Amino acid sequence: MGEGAWLVGFIALQRLAELVLANRNARQLLAEGGVEYGRGHYPFMVALHAAWLLGLAVLGHDRDINPVLLGVFVLLQIGRVWVIATLGHRWTTRVIVLPGAPLVVRGPYRFLKHPNYWIVAGEIAVVPLALGLPVFAAVFTALNAAILYQRIRVENAALANLSAPTGAAAPRAVPGRL
Repeated sequence: MGEGAWLVGFIALQRLAELVLANRNARQLLAEGGVEYGRGHYPFMVALHAAWLLGLAVLGHDRDINPVLLGVFVLLQIGRVWVIATLGHRWTTRVIVLPGAPLVVRGPYRFLKHPNYWIVAGEIAVVPLALGLPVFAAVFTALNAAILYQRIRVENAALANLSAPTGAAAPRAVPGRL
């Protein structure tokens, strides 16, 4: 088993654990009155991420890992943990807006709009590059950009369509990723 298999295995386990957390958080948010947006694009997003992971397993399992790009991946994981910790129970892989909830403006949200999407975009490019798969990285980066274009439009529209109580910050969609 090559180094690539270990990396892909780690990512697969991480994604499964995150799906469990995201689904639990989504159920809680919906029970609290959250409103879900963008159900139409969600299956495409799931399919893209599943295909990316499967492609990495097939094409990258027997490859060595570029140590510099592995370091970039580790930095992206630190960012991922920061996003999830910042959003807490509001983090999910779906766009769920909790009416009246304050806008999240701490953590990475102080510096970037949609930091989780930047992290995902980085991962989708960096992991295949770390495994020596530049064409794979380019194809999935382009596909992910198309889905994120729609996803961010859905999230921004969801926020714009809801009005917060007087004096409160606008509600914050709960961006996530697979």
